[in-house]
Amino acid sequence: MHADARLDLLTAWTRETLGTDAFAIAPASADASFRRYFRVAPDGAHAFAAHPTLIVMDAPPPMENCAPFVHIARLLDGAGVHAPQVLAADLGRGFLLLTDLGQRTYLAALDATSANGLYTDAIDALVRWQCATREGELPAYDEVLLARELALFPDWYVGRHLARTLTAAQGAALQAVFRLLLDNNLAQPRVFVHRDYHSRNLMVCERNPGVLDFQDAVIGPVTYDLVSLLRDAYVSWDEEREIDWAIRYWERARRAGLPVAADFGSFWRDFEWMGVQRQLKVLGIFARLAHRDGKRGYLDDMPRVMAYLRRASTRYGALAPLLQLLDALEDRAPAVGCAS
Repeated sequence: MHADARLDLLTAWTRETLGTDAFAIAPASADASFRRYFRVAPDGAHAFAAHPTLIVMDAPPPMENCAPFVHIARLLDGAGVHAPQVLAADLGRGFLLLTDLGQRTYLAALDATSANGLYTDAIDALVRWQCATREGELPAYDEVLLARELALFPDWYVGRHLARTLTAAQGAALQAVFRLLLDNNLAQPRVFVHRDYHSRNLMVCERNPGVLDFQDAVIGPVTYDLVSLLRDAYVSWDEEREIDWAIRYWERARRAGLPVAADFGSFWRDFEWMGVQRQLKVLGIFARLAHRDGKRGYLDDMPRVMAYLRRASTRYGALAPLLQLLDALEDRAPAVGCAS
């Protein structure tokens, strides 16, 4: 099969689904998986004429499974969150026809002027999503999954990206920190979790934000998606704004009856510890994308993620061994003055 065999199949399915061959199809985006997205612009009458443009997803089995995407799209819509509608599906072949949420991401739109409005919209949508939580709808963000994510850091970031081997003492210290993180993460109240609620997956729409890339959603720690949003691997803000947005979320969440800590200081600590888990995972994922998949652009975002990780690790005495390990891996002089 030649390189575009999947695209040929997708185009034929689109033609059959629309009931016309009068359309243009062009790449819309790709993500960090095997999924690809194409924008379809029909010319004339077709089965979904209410939509001037459409998106078709190519999610090749067995590497990808469209069924969770379809299910979670319905959950998001039921929660009042703006996600693509699934207009047609061929789950066996991994094809979906979706409504088009446009081409302008939060990442492209964010600046000092727009940020407050965009983040307020994203926080409001996040609260709606979490308020829709029902047990049994999504897989659990359990210890096995959280620990598997943490393992990406020593395996891919340390071992492959830095080409370093941890000593027995370093490995034991890292595992002890992982245990502390897991205990904190698993003790947090559970809600629906998008898992990648950040500026590349939020779209500027008439009903803002449009939410994409949600097929890996789970039920898990209440702070997780806020960490994804405010400690974004692709854009960062000064901590004063981070805290202001976190307080806005916390106040809205409490009013909505979500199970956040009654004291903001406790909530912020949970937020930071959840962030450390996510940042360790992201460093491992970015290393894997670069070294296994040839997507080396992700290396440019590693310094931002590492800065988040170091900032949190300096504040809590229990995380001092992690900070010491980071210093050793980067051949830095040891940091001093960790908070308790």
